[in-house]
Amino acid sequence: MPEEITTATATAPTPAPAPVPTGRTAAQAFGIGCAVLVAVPLLLVLGFVGWIAVVTKDASDFPRVAPEEMVSRAVDRSREAYDVLGFTRTIRPGVEKIGVSTENTVGSNYCYRGGLTDETVDGAYSVSHSWALDHVTAEQAIPGLRRLRDHLEDTGWDITSYRENVSGDYWDLYASRSDGDERVSFQWFADRDYFAGGTSTPCAVDPGWQPGDDEPAGDELWPPDFGPSAKNGS
Repeated sequence: MPEEITTATATAPTPAPAPVPTGRTAAQAFGIGCAVLVAVPLLLVLGFVGWIAVVTKDASDFPRVAPEEMVSRAVDRSREAYDVLGFTRTIRPGVEKIGVSTENTVGSNYCYRGGLTDETVDGAYSVSHSWALDHVTAEQAIPGLRRLRDHLEDTGWDITSYRENVSGDYWDLYASRSDGDERVSFQWFADRDYFAGGTSTPCAVDPGWQPGDDEPAGDELWPPDFGPSAKNGS
């Protein structure tokens, strides 16, 4: 059936010319326009300055906690996950070969003011605890990771990433809380039966910090023997 085409028979009216503005000169209009152009960047600058003021931090924004206490907190957080995973081995401090041997180490990092600066906060630091086990089979790792994911969700953590069987030989689980200031991570490598975990703490200020101290607080500390809690130990 041929397409039906309808053509309008009336001619559209020609629009009337716009009236000439009265009561305001072109210069006045231009002046108002300039005021708007000036006001918008000014508001953006004021908003930007306010944002910098909000995100930049100093020592008063962090609790005062000794590095030894923060190491203990990090290890305790790792031990909680270790229990849920069902591991029972005890790991001595240190690591012989990263990614191959067992590991039980701690480290520390500087804390920064934020905003557009890369300045560190005097005396502020965060602690991380890393641990790893070799000879971890799929029968141990897979159900353990699933239990741990559920446990973290049930105890107030946000699961930021959970991936099963990535590329056929890699699983991972990442979670955070306290607006991302506290984080945990776990990976299992099926090709070498290797399981790794880690915990990082929120920032704190070392009460013993002195001007001139170069390394972040806690950088020289070692963890205790790491393993299951007493109630789950064997």
